[in-house]
Amino acid sequence: MEILETLQAVNACHGPSGDESGVAAKLKELAAPYVDVCTIDTLGNLICHKRGDGPKVMFAAHMDSIGFIVTHIDEKGFLRFGQLGGLPANDLPGTPVRFKNGTRGVVAQEGQRKSGEEPQKRTAADLYLDIGAQDRAQAEAQVQIGDTAVYDTPSFYAGERMFSPYMDDRIACVVQLMAMAQIKDTPNDLYFVFTVQEELGLRGARTAAYGIDPDYGIAIDVTHSDDIPEPPHQGSSAAGRGAAIKVMDQSVICHPAVVSRLEVLAKEHRILFQRDVIRFGGTDAGAIHQTRRGVATGGISIPCRYTHSPMEMVDRRDVEACAALAAAFAQDASLR
Repeated sequence: MEILETLQAVNACHGPSGDESGVAAKLKELAAPYVDVCTIDTLGNLICHKRGDGPKVMFAAHMDSIGFIVTHIDEKGFLRFGQLGGLPANDLPGTPVRFKNGTRGVVAQEGQRKSGEEPQKRTAADLYLDIGAQDRAQAEAQVQIGDTAVYDTPSFYAGERMFSPYMDDRIACVVQLMAMAQIKDTPNDLYFVFTVQEELGLRGARTAAYGIDPDYGIAIDVTHSDDIPEPPHQGSSAAGRGAAIKVMDQSVICHPAVVSRLEVLAKEHRILFQRDVIRFGGTDAGAIHQTRRGVATGGISIPCRYTHSPMEMVDRRDVEACAALAAAFAQDASLR
């Protein structure tokens, strides 16, 4: 499958945290040829099961995105919004957005910033959405309180690098699809889960893992790419250096045996890899590893620049490496 085309097909669906059904439907269509059965649980997680006789291995990539939710429509037709996940206020002014019903608009900043005021002082409370309405009545004919919007920015290649909104975590959803396509016969009982509401606290992974009760868990997500000018060194990974095997983030200390096994598999299959340690943020691994009596959990991460901004960037070769490593773990007979 072509990576960017698949990503664009998924991103074309409306899928902020709490309203992922459109994304789930598209992913179900794409995943169905590679597994035995696809189900959607009560919370909305898409669970794709490829049956095997060995231990249960759960892969998780979250399909929700950050977004905007309308909280107020003023008399002039401008929309105030709440946050679904961590919206970076400094990056938002001028960003095009779209609603589920196709209404489009732009993020704008109220008034003029005072001379000398630092940009980092901006918060979401300083911003609003402009959908071109002339007044409240015209706005309410298009958008209601509680409606949600997402980034409406483009996707494109620049050499080996891909730019797109919502790499976090739709590119990991593509990685799971790519891994599923590479798997022929497996000794393990595989569950590829596309989770909901990760951006609001790992909610979908928690219920999915409880229901599956896996022996192993692998969270596939993006990670901080520490290769920008004057990097903050809050993470260890860099774009173009291969699959990032997670060691730790704020939500999990990965099981040493899983970390070790992923590294061995990467070497055996000649997959370029690096170690992933970040000092902030978390992934679905944080919920999975605490399920029931505990789950041996690890993570496979795609280095990503500008996470949560309207335009994120990953390296195509890292994406391919992550898919190859996930497929290798899925087919690993030593997990018995």
